[in-house]
Amino acid sequence: MAGAEAPCALIVMGVSGSGKSTVAKALGERLGWRFEDGDGFHPAANVAKMSAGHPLTDEDRWPWLNAIADEIGRVCKAGEHVIIACSALKHSYRDVLLRGRDDVRFVFLKGTQELIADRLAQRKGHFMPPELLTSQFRTLEPPETSEHVITVSIDESVEAIVDGILRQLKFGGTTPKAAKT
Repeated sequence: MAGAEAPCALIVMGVSGSGKSTVAKALGERLGWRFEDGDGFHPAANVAKMSAGHPLTDEDRWPWLNAIADEIGRVCKAGEHVIIACSALKHSYRDVLLRGRDDVRFVFLKGTQELIADRLAQRKGHFMPPELLTSQFRTLEPPETSEHVITVSIDESVEAIVDGILRQLKFGGTTPKAAKT
């Protein structure tokens, strides 16, 4: 991305418990970009299904992914920037989110199932039960470099993870803080 324009959207992706919302919010604060949690785009039926311990099907996910893609399109058209936390586990899901755009980047939060299971066991008040982690890892198709992805390990502090992301982002030769918001 060296010398590239700042993307209009960054999608922080990974399995449940990888720290998507925490990292995306911290990254948004550092860049001065708006943060949106992809979970907020789920229809109520999806939240109820996951809360009951049932994994979502692809059919469940399409309206959710399209709602996020619609928001990305709106933000980009308005000349704004957004960071969205969204699992985006499959290539086909990421294709829906991109809709052929080249001004959106993915940030993949990579971690072991053991580390993430430990984090989920400590998390309180989230609708995604830890028991669904195995299905998330089964579904995960790690992004390829052709998908405009930055991959970072989650076995560091949030600040160190954000620093690593910012080091990999290059906006027209400027630092991210100097990028237009």
